[in-house]
Amino acid sequence: MFSLKNKVAVITGSGSGIGKAIAELFSKQGAWVFILELNAEAADATVKSCTAKGGKAAAYSCNVSSQAMVIDIMEQIRKQAGRIDILVNCAGIAHVGKLETTTEADIERIFQVNVKGVYNTMFAAVPHMKAQNGGVILNLASTVSSVGIPDRFAYSMSKGAVLTMTFSVARDYIDQNIRCNCISPARIHTPFVDNFIKANYPGKEKEMFEKLSKTQPIGRMGRPDEVASLALYLCSDEASFVTGSDYPIDGGFIKLK
Repeated sequence: MFSLKNKVAVITGSGSGIGKAIAELFSKQGAWVFILELNAEAADATVKSCTAKGGKAAAYSCNVSSQAMVIDIMEQIRKQAGRIDILVNCAGIAHVGKLETTTEADIERIFQVNVKGVYNTMFAAVPHMKAQNGGVILNLASTVSSVGIPDRFAYSMSKGAVLTMTFSVARDYIDQNIRCNCISPARIHTPFVDNFIKANYPGKEKEMFEKLSKTQPIGRMGRPDEVASLALYLCSDEASFVTGSDYPIDGGFIKLK
């Protein structure tokens, strides 16, 4: 079960954290993984991690906010691999602030990566999926797509957009055998979280880590490999009846808080 043998998977933001865990698991399960990552060094490290375990992987340095770059890279991947079966959108950035403390520049920066970046990769991948009569898209949304938390105005806006873009794409391309779903993680312990705490709560890292961990009813943050396991199911043939859905993976945050 959950084999991805002979599948070609494109994963953005897979130089670390959730994206890296997904790339490693998909590679282990037989997919030819293509890593799209702004940080070329991190991308190469993920490739080495995949290939060291017998997987097949390659990397492209990519700014997902550039449509021209994304379209070009997707075409290169199609020529190299022959098809694009799976697209997973993990690339994203964070912001702390409520409406009054969020500047126009803040909104633009978040929009370019978290919203336009997801749009760009889907825009570039869908024509290839249509031509081969099928494919799977999985977007990383967030629990803040569904519930409000303090001081996350711009980030919540962007992840709400990811959620509704997912529904729209699922509806529009269901007749072309393209499935589109999203995952909504709560707090997952990644370098992203560690860097976020360090940048926004200097000198209070341990205190804030414990505080943020305890906001999950289950009593801890999630792990990247736990999100990767859910991603594997949703991108596998075992989930062939699943489309247009959002899957919280949140330690009870939405329903039990």
